[in-house]
Amino acid sequence: VWQIRLDMHLLNHDGNITDAASIAGIVALCHFRRPDVSVQGEEVTVYTPEERDPVPLSIHHMPICVSFAFFHQGTYLLVDPSEREERVMDGLLVIAMNKHREICTIQSSGVLMLLQDQILRCSKITAVKVTEITELIQKALENDLKARKEGGKFGFAESIPNQRITAFKMESAAVDTNNVEEQAGEIIAKADPPSEVFANPILHTPGTAQIGEGIENSWGDLEESEKEEAAEEEGESEAAAFECQKTETEDTSAMGETRKGEPIVLSDSEEEEVVILEPQELPRKTR
Repeated sequence: VWQIRLDMHLLNHDGNITDAASIAGIVALCHFRRPDVSVQGEEVTVYTPEERDPVPLSIHHMPICVSFAFFHQGTYLLVDPSEREERVMDGLLVIAMNKHREICTIQSSGVLMLLQDQILRCSKITAVKVTEITELIQKALENDLKARKEGGKFGFAESIPNQRITAFKMESAAVDTNNVEEQAGEIIAKADPPSEVFANPILHTPGTAQIGEGIENSWGDLEESEKEEAAEEEGESEAAAFECQKTETEDTSAMGETRKGEPIVLSDSEEEEVVILEPQELPRKTR
């Protein structure tokens, strides 16, 4: 059993560290080679790189994360936000997917709720981005393998002597906050108008609800089995109410058939004479 530990060290954080970390992590696992092993009975032999070439891990697929930043309560979305954009975003949606369009995980954070159409739109964008990134990863791994066979260096190993690792490091710069509202107004004016929104969540019928701002969706609809159970419960309630009403009617009819002035035995230990009066014989105060 091999235990693999993956550590990541940030050299420069300019936003969207989740996507960068996922790409670096999956590439590191694909690039890693473990020592070859043979087992004969209870004897286990671990070979050195000089004896046998190390073997790669069994990577069945590459889950790649794609992050979406949302602004103006989900009206506008942005792929791969920078550090400054992350400061002012309302929420973040991270979708991990492989090139087979299989969603591995979804994580949402922030102070907004998203519509079903928004998530579907992000998933379609993720499928395109993941395909592009997977091709770049496979091409880089092939170039690295080719360079190693030729005895050269490629990628990270090639960048160390040239000190190219931190060549793209950006110094912190002051943010100009003058005329921010005017600039934001111009950007919003040029963008497409948002769809119809509602100020408060709307509950149209039991089992349906609105997610975020926008149109109603059917995520809260009852399943068929739940609908059948609800219908059965409603039918049982109606039947019980009908039986109760029927019983009351029968009791009233039985009292009506009792002859006027006939005593009724309430119990074996104590007898009390109850006289059934006609409506016109009722006292005036109790009528």
